[in-house]
Amino acid sequence: MIPKTKIMVDLFDIRTYCIHSLRKFALILVIPFSLNASKAPNFVLVYMDDLGWAETSVEMIQGQEDTRSDFNQTPNLERLAREGMVLSSCYSPSALCAPSRNSLLHGMTPSRLRYTVLSAVEAQKQYLGQITIPQALKKANPSYRTAHFGKWHNESIKPTEAGYDVTDGPNGNGPGDFDDDGKTHLPNDDPKRIFSLTEKSIDFMRKQVEADKPFYLQLSHYAMHIWHDSLEETRKKYLKLPKGRKYEKKDDLPEIEVPIAMYNHGWIINYAAMLDDVDRAMGTLLDSIEDLGIGENTYFIFTSDNGGGFRGNAPLKQGKGSLYEGGIRMPSMVRGPGIKKGSYCDVPIVQWDFLQTFYDLAGGTDPLPKDLDGGSLRNVFQKGNKGRVKRNTKELIFHFPWHTGVAESVIRSGKYKLRKDLDSLEIELFDISKDIGEETDLAAAMPDLVRKLDQKRTKYLKKVNAETVTLTRRNYVELLEGGWIENGRKRLAKLKAEMIRYPSNKQIAFQVEISQNHVNFQDKQLERSKRLIQMHEDRGTADKN
Repeated sequence: MIPKTKIMVDLFDIRTYCIHSLRKFALILVIPFSLNASKAPNFVLVYMDDLGWAETSVEMIQGQEDTRSDFNQTPNLERLAREGMVLSSCYSPSALCAPSRNSLLHGMTPSRLRYTVLSAVEAQKQYLGQITIPQALKKANPSYRTAHFGKWHNESIKPTEAGYDVTDGPNGNGPGDFDDDGKTHLPNDDPKRIFSLTEKSIDFMRKQVEADKPFYLQLSHYAMHIWHDSLEETRKKYLKLPKGRKYEKKDDLPEIEVPIAMYNHGWIINYAAMLDDVDRAMGTLLDSIEDLGIGENTYFIFTSDNGGGFRGNAPLKQGKGSLYEGGIRMPSMVRGPGIKKGSYCDVPIVQWDFLQTFYDLAGGTDPLPKDLDGGSLRNVFQKGNKGRVKRNTKELIFHFPWHTGVAESVIRSGKYKLRKDLDSLEIELFDISKDIGEETDLAAAMPDLVRKLDQKRTKYLKKVNAETVTLTRRNYVELLEGGWIENGRKRLAKLKAEMIRYPSNKQIAFQVEISQNHVNFQDKQLERSKRLIQMHEDRGTADKN
């Protein structure tokens, strides 16, 4: 017989949490309660990081085998799809994490928030206290309790300022790889904090059920962002499986080379294992909702912040950092009251719709701010492909004046999607309903439509005073020259000195290589940014989108 004290230790020991069955842990941790709370629904949003559209084992388009992974195994996401609806055309607000997270929080486009790239310089200048999801829910019903766990990565506002009652802090990417000291690698049994974040989430839900309070929980996983990390037992599982379509010879790197492979997105085994670990934790979370007796009154959404960078996102074009479909179309599923089980919906939706949606479903009736860009998805959740979304801005406009990559801007209207390169000014037009891979450019054949859509795009960006690519580059140059480059050189010098002391240490050598590459990159970017700024100024497009 196991002593009671031993059981209690096991319950709160993260190592035991991973070693034992997650389901067993959930059943011990979570005490079933009768649902006596008000009819106000609960909301759970699982927000992944850098997960590509076709990286799960769930078909994103029903009947199309190439819209799922033939190697990665996510049985609990398959379960979620069976129990709910697959949102085949769900878009992230941006091709990068920080703008997406800020946009989701506020129900506005990154353009309106002036937070279109990783740097939040302009957003910080003009932040005016825009409404947030927690604030909207409490406006609908003051009884709501709200929590955010995991990656925050939003320089405009802290979680507590956004109205979250419970949070583990304004975290960036770092805590997903290292302990609280920022130096020690996380324990091997809690890679990317996958399991401890799940434990925190379950504990929060349990407390709200005990208190008879409706809740909103956002679990923002650090996975699948680099570095890639996973349980050893899960990696061993994938080493034995037949390789899928995306397999390459470099995937056979020995485990001693894993750190390098994790950074380069080159080790398909470790990537698959990390996603598998997330899926296991997902199963625990879903089971806990049922054990708490709140499954019938809880909306559960799974999605990601931007496209994956791992081997592309075929059949979609490109990935993270791009406004082609691979950069902004997200793997997305929802389960909850009134949602048809096992259904698929191809109505274009975007994550800045979530605030309006949650407010509506929570019973909110008072008008929300008029400058919100999103619309309620209630009709879509209830009617699937027959549903419609009413927004203040009819078209979906994505603006990405990226200072370190391709600066671009996109408008989607109905089945058509127009993409404009903000440097070359070249325009492409695609019929997304027939050409999900964006292979056939229709711009030359449909000049009137191109002109009409580009005018709508320009009008909106002017209306919201969106950042121009020249402005983002000027801010970038200021940051580079204001200390970023100097700090990078200092960090490289310290690593080189450490390398002299420990010449055989592969980890230090790898860090030196990465740091040197980073310094070289910033030097080139400084030169490139100044050159492109001058180009726009010379041709009179510096302050235009």
